[in-house]
Amino acid sequence: MRRTIAILGATGSIGTQALDIARRYPDHFYPVCLTAHASAEKLFQLVREFRPRVAALEIEPREIPEDVKFCQWIFGKNSSARVLAESGAEDALCAIVGIAGLDAVWTALDHCQRVLLANKEALVTGGNLVMEKAARLNKPLLPVDSEHSAIFQCLQGAGPNRPRRLILTASGGALRDFPLENLYYATPADVLKHPTWVMGKKITVDCATMLNKGLEVIEAHYLFHMPVEKIHVTIHPQSVVHSMVEFEDGAVLAQMGNPDMRGPIGYAMGYPHRLDYQARPLDFAAFSQLTFQAPDLKRYPCLGLALEAIRAGGTAPVILNGANEVAVAAFLMERIPFGAIAETVEKTLNRIQTAPVRSIEDVYAADALARKTAEQFLAK
Repeated sequence: MRRTIAILGATGSIGTQALDIARRYPDHFYPVCLTAHASAEKLFQLVREFRPRVAALEIEPREIPEDVKFCQWIFGKNSSARVLAESGAEDALCAIVGIAGLDAVWTALDHCQRVLLANKEALVTGGNLVMEKAARLNKPLLPVDSEHSAIFQCLQGAGPNRPRRLILTASGGALRDFPLENLYYATPADVLKHPTWVMGKKITVDCATMLNKGLEVIEAHYLFHMPVEKIHVTIHPQSVVHSMVEFEDGAVLAQMGNPDMRGPIGYAMGYPHRLDYQARPLDFAAFSQLTFQAPDLKRYPCLGLALEAIRAGGTAPVILNGANEVAVAAFLMERIPFGAIAETVEKTLNRIQTAPVRSIEDVYAADALARKTAEQFLAK
């Protein structure tokens, strides 16, 4: 059956690879809705190709070309969420970076049958609220992150054998072997050379600090109802094992493959069916060894901060995420050195008192306070 799908963040890394899947399977998927933040020309080109019913841009362009006026256009703040009510899409792939994706996920649960979750911040900040809403509406959240997709795939074979531990793998980022004494002053040019994955700038920086892995621990906690102390992180430089599940009988299942995000994206889009996307076969003989090591929190202090935040609960993960988004943006603009990212996040967490999260409004209030506080530290 051909499913209609909304691609929120269509011009980004995840969005373009999702559209590659749709391109390969035109009888399976019709992208009825495409959105972007500001990449108007890229979005116009995609609209010409896929002919969606509706499209959206957060930043309104000066003009809309005549040949793309056949579809309905929505502009302005939160347009990626507002467009869902007009699209009639059965599925929504939420690939908007940062807390900006929370509103899209929240709205997608109202209007779509399934939510394909490529935005980890929605659960990092919305956590219990999002999961409770999904359960109440009986709407599945299908993970798109490679690590969470790997765990999800491993759990399909669990049967009565309950999971005992989740093991998230991490590449270690571009600075994995960077001299520790020089780490504080690493530059964006150093950080954006990811060893195995091709991703957007913000998530590539988060991989270098391993804050990204901390966010994934929080996401896994909510997605799989697993206590934080039973979620472990291991550095796996080869990025062949995407994550693992250890079961009560001691068996460990791992999902493996060459680094290619079309795998987890296609698995979520086609679930429960698998889609052939012409993946490069995994050549085991080409790997002399697959290695694993515990992360050094001196090298990756942001990972430790994330684990402290989820244990503190309440608004702490929201504060963590908001401060990090501000600090990473400042780093990419070369306002601060790499080491100041962790310092800014830690100072912000220490300054703001954690409070309960009872509503989405609580989330946005905590995020705004975190950003304001982080900016105050950066101004100094």
